[in-house]
Amino acid sequence: MTQYIVGRLFSLVFVIIAVSMITFSLMHAVPGGPFDEDKQPLPPAAKANIMRKYGLDQPVWRQYINYMSNAVRFDFGIPYQQPTTTVSELISRTWKITAQVGILTILFAFSVGLTLGIIAGFNQNSWIDTFVTFLSMLGFIMPSFVIGTLAVLFFAVYLGWFPMGGWGETGCLVDRYFCRDWVLPVIAYALAPMAIVARYTRSSVIEYLNADFVRTARAKGLGPRTVMLRHVLRNAMIPMVTAMGPIIPDLMTGSIFIESIFRIPGLGRYFVTSTFNRDYPMIMATVLLIALLWGIVYLLTDILYTRLDPRVRLGAREGQ
Repeated sequence: MTQYIVGRLFSLVFVIIAVSMITFSLMHAVPGGPFDEDKQPLPPAAKANIMRKYGLDQPVWRQYINYMSNAVRFDFGIPYQQPTTTVSELISRTWKITAQVGILTILFAFSVGLTLGIIAGFNQNSWIDTFVTFLSMLGFIMPSFVIGTLAVLFFAVYLGWFPMGGWGETGCLVDRYFCRDWVLPVIAYALAPMAIVARYTRSSVIEYLNADFVRTARAKGLGPRTVMLRHVLRNAMIPMVTAMGPIIPDLMTGSIFIESIFRIPGLGRYFVTSTFNRDYPMIMATVLLIALLWGIVYLLTDILYTRLDPRVRLGAREGQ
């Protein structure tokens, strides 16, 4: 196991390097730049000084080497849209909020989706199953910005139960461990992943309820609770882990729609605005962060497989 983890971490370094090279090449291959005259008219001398200040007057390959040599020391440069701070400071300030939104969303989507999927699977073709299926389809087809807008109109404007926006600013209870303004953005953000978890869990529970080893366990006299926990849910968790793996990095890096609707000062909106503004340092830093999260999540997913299914052996050779 240790050898496998070390090997995966070593390969992740090469993946990040490849992602950085591709991203850096694509950024500079697109016509235009962050200080073009159509965006902000500047005298030629002033533009030349700015280009020299940020190293944009050098060849692309030299800019890449300079950037990566600084990135190794966790120096990701200065964002063009906020030159009074650094990229590292901006990400550390905004990603803390985005990660908090993502963690709460993952916990809510996982717990509620898993519960709904189990209930629907054990009550196949009943009205409960129909309701869960309808709720899952609703989460699939409705975009998060539509859900967020409707949630604000109904629960914040008409009913007045929750604030219209902000993050941890008003309505905090229990020594700031729970805030009312967390509720709407987390629910709006969690409906889509919750629907995925519920559908995968329901299908897996129905499949394993009819499996031979479950019938054998029942024939041995095991109780329904033991059969459900030890045999059905343990095996049903494997496809659910597969479904949640790609979702986690997306939730942890923010949504421009959710953060804009609920006025959350997170990282998602900076990632989008940096793309439109050709903010090269910010684009590179966020892309590297996403690539790192993807690599770590997939590694943890593979390790979790071995805990859920003892037949899975990481890095095992044929015949062993």
